[in-house]
Amino acid sequence: MVKIATLTLNPALDVTTSTDTVRPMHKLRCAAPLFEPGGGGINVARAIHALGGAVTAVFPCGGARGALFEKLLRETGVPIAPVPIAGATRESFTVDETGTGEQYRFVLPGPSLDEAEIVRLLETLAALDGPPAYVIASGSLPPGCDPAIFRRLCELCSGIEARLVIDTSGAALAAVEGTCAYLIKPSLRELRELVGRELATEDEERAAAQELLARGFADVVVVSLAERGALLVAEGTELRMPAIEVPIGSAVGAGDSMVAGITIALAEGRSLEEVLRYGIAAGAAALVTPGIEPASREDVDRLYSAASTRGSAQNMP
Repeated sequence: MVKIATLTLNPALDVTTSTDTVRPMHKLRCAAPLFEPGGGGINVARAIHALGGAVTAVFPCGGARGALFEKLLRETGVPIAPVPIAGATRESFTVDETGTGEQYRFVLPGPSLDEAEIVRLLETLAALDGPPAYVIASGSLPPGCDPAIFRRLCELCSGIEARLVIDTSGAALAAVEGTCAYLIKPSLRELRELVGRELATEDEERAAAQELLARGFADVVVVSLAERGALLVAEGTELRMPAIEVPIGSAVGAGDSMVAGITIALAEGRSLEEVLRYGIAAGAAALVTPGIEPASREDVDRLYSAASTRGSAQNMP
């Protein structure tokens, strides 16, 4: 089985609770909290593990929250390679307002990593038994982290002959330019930000994705289009595929599940059309999965098969 590694530079202990009404200047009596290990790459690793992939999660870990984070992640069964740091693992705090159904999410910045800690993370990744054929860097950067970390990561992947998949946003995503990662997965909003213009038509979306290829962002660009599906652009290939319509049980983790599905399909040697379809199926399966649990292989395969019977993706000239 092809091995996959995820790198999460800014993991978070996700704390979720609920209260009837959120009001300022009042003590809000909350329900018992639920604690879960989170952060982009952690969520992707959990999704890959649930789909039967061989994955190891690499991440910094520190303080009492970090100890709880590590314990909870071990309990999921995901193989892990934590790297001790001086700072404390951050928390993300979510409050569900039961009276209205609204959700309030508070995201803390996380600890800064010094150069020695970053070096240990990269060394841990390079020293994994295998080594991995795919490395997924997903999520935000910690405060003060130089976005050039992606260039260093790309060089590391080149040295161990691994393909680098990046899923991040903002200045971190912009810094990927010129690294020539294997694959990136921007949203349509992020694509607009990267090219600096509005994208009013499908042709303009396609041209913008092609521009990212020309600027050295990646060999493959997958643009998630929410309810419109996804667009994949690579040299000699342009595919557009509709979303799979499903009843939404939870919107949590759909993007991370999509990255997991894409990478598993790549590791299995599938065609780019199959890779795109499997990624969309994984994202849709996350939507029908209640709460924060990762989608099951059964649901992903069922949705993938159903989508396959509807015909091929639109291959644009």
